[in-house]
Amino acid sequence: MGTAHVSTHPPAPCDPDQDCCIWITQDVNIQTRTAVLPAAASIESRQSSLDALLKAAAILGPIPAAVVHPCDTLSLQAALEAARSGLIQPILVGPRTRILRAAESAALDISGFHIEDTLHSHAAAACAVGLARAGEVAALMKGALHTDELMAEVVDHEHGLRTERRVSHVFALDVPRYPKLLLLTDGALNIMPDLLDKRDIIQNAIDLAHALGIALPQVAILSAVETVNPRIVSTIDAAALCKMWDRGQITGGILEGPLAFDNAVSVAAAAIKGIESPVAGHADILVAPDLMTGNMLAKQMVYLAGASSAGIVLGARVPIALTSRADAVHARVMSCALARLLAHSAVTVLP
Repeated sequence: MGTAHVSTHPPAPCDPDQDCCIWITQDVNIQTRTAVLPAAASIESRQSSLDALLKAAAILGPIPAAVVHPCDTLSLQAALEAARSGLIQPILVGPRTRILRAAESAALDISGFHIEDTLHSHAAAACAVGLARAGEVAALMKGALHTDELMAEVVDHEHGLRTERRVSHVFALDVPRYPKLLLLTDGALNIMPDLLDKRDIIQNAIDLAHALGIALPQVAILSAVETVNPRIVSTIDAAALCKMWDRGQITGGILEGPLAFDNAVSVAAAAIKGIESPVAGHADILVAPDLMTGNMLAKQMVYLAGASSAGIVLGARVPIALTSRADAVHARVMSCALARLLAHSAVTVLP
């Protein structure tokens, strides 16, 4: 129990059903009760989950990858580092003069890389997708362009990389106070997925987990509460998805939902609320109800909880390393590691 002195504030309610309760009155102390994390989460000396995946991916050797519109320093640095790490053989796709200018301004040697010259970012995306369709590259890597520019070409019905599976994005998060790698989907592509969309989103995430060596991933389908409420659509979807899993429409993992976030990652929170499930408190995969929730949750973990992250798109003919343009080189390289492991597992060869 911690205490702190505060100045005058109106009283704040305390929900006894929550893990953290705060009582505030005028010029008195705050008393708080913080959530209990898994015991193993306090082990700060554990090996980084993402670093372990990087080593596993590097052993497999590099694959040819199209780096789409790498016209800034971060994109080129990431391509160079991914190549040095033995993950990819980069083919730089974009305006040659802009790529060379960016490399020169950052003193980066890209003389060993082939450049596919294009007029602009849209053309770069189309060219990279064409290389994947022709089998000349085994993965794509996003550079300095908007996600919608790249994905518009990927999902094009006539010239894209569609399969029968809906494309979706997964954040891979190494959170310091969580004892294992955490996969979060979908916080980048599917804005308001319906039930069938969520089925594909979950199956894609399970396939990724298998490629990363998680034999039977535990999938928590998130909502604001852990009970079904007809006024909260995400709880209805969660219940239906669990029944779809029960009937074999989703395979390869264990599903539970709806679960509030605390119940998904905290054994103590799940126990207090009487939730008995192998998934509760032990989730490998978090399924967000919509893009906004997933995106904010991932960025909160990175910027407030100190998580390392990577991002990958699944459901297309080839894996796509896709991160924010604000992400550092490390996140981009780790995303290439995910793409390399996916290519090895042949998960992208979908029915």
